[in-house]
Amino acid sequence: MALSNSQYDTIIREYEDRQTRNRHLLEERTAYVYQHVDGYRELAESIAAISVSQGKKLLDGDENALSDLKSTISRLSSMKEELLIAAGLSPDYLSPIYDCPDCQDTGYIDGHKCHCFKQAEINLLYEQSGIRDMLEKENFSTLSYDYYQGDDLASFQKNVNTCKDFIKSFDSDYHNLFFYGTVGTGKSFLSGCIARELIEKGCSVIYFSAAGLFETLSRNMFDYRNNEVHLFKEDLYGCDLLIIDDLGTEYINNATASQFFSLLNERHLNQKSTIISTNLFLEDIQSHYSERIFSRITNNYTICKFTGPDIRRLKKTSK
Repeated sequence: MALSNSQYDTIIREYEDRQTRNRHLLEERTAYVYQHVDGYRELAESIAAISVSQGKKLLDGDENALSDLKSTISRLSSMKEELLIAAGLSPDYLSPIYDCPDCQDTGYIDGHKCHCFKQAEINLLYEQSGIRDMLEKENFSTLSYDYYQGDDLASFQKNVNTCKDFIKSFDSDYHNLFFYGTVGTGKSFLSGCIARELIEKGCSVIYFSAAGLFETLSRNMFDYRNNEVHLFKEDLYGCDLLIIDDLGTEYINNATASQFFSLLNERHLNQKSTIISTNLFLEDIQSHYSERIFSRITNNYTICKFTGPDIRRLKKTSK
């Protein structure tokens, strides 16, 4: 998945900061060695002078100039290393410094993203999702069927399979999920499972509680000139997956309802997936929100019903 311009710029600035920090560190090391290791500066300056003189000979047609230069530099470099070792320093103390030697802190190797750049993408996506801490606990590795029985168990297993299919085909098929049912039956948990898997694949995921989303939409409704608001809306409308949790807990009016429909509609038109979870039932959605919102959800979302005990309450009681 492609990063947005703001996300890409954020990572590139991190690489620029690395390069600047390491360059300053090398300058500090060089100044220390020149001041405290006798003879080192003279050797370094002589290598520079010899390189210039041999370069002139090479241009004048001296065929032995290059081999002579390599031999001389090798000998003088060994002398420099001996001086560093004698001073109690490592022989590569003044070698270029990189956080990632593989790409030399450029982020790319032969035009392809380095492994460190891909990891930086994932780290950024976790931070911007807003649910890093939650995903450490709520993921498929901690999934348990122990709290379900009978029809509730069969329903939950079906929902888990739906989520896994959603992840598997995410890159090739556009689809949305709507989770509804009683409190504590696994809706938010499975949303988190999906989020973690997709972030690990490099997809941008943004999580909002419905209350937080509507409050933010209301606060920034008429702020068209604020660049941060513009970037926020760009991410909200353009992220690969938007998760809206606990729909029905927010304060809603005609203006925010209109913005909510606009958000769902734009994401649908742009083929950007959305997951909505709610404790409301479908008939409640129809009565709480506009017919347009109800139609958008029922026609463009895979509906998953959750039933069973309140697992959060059972876990708290068992503790």
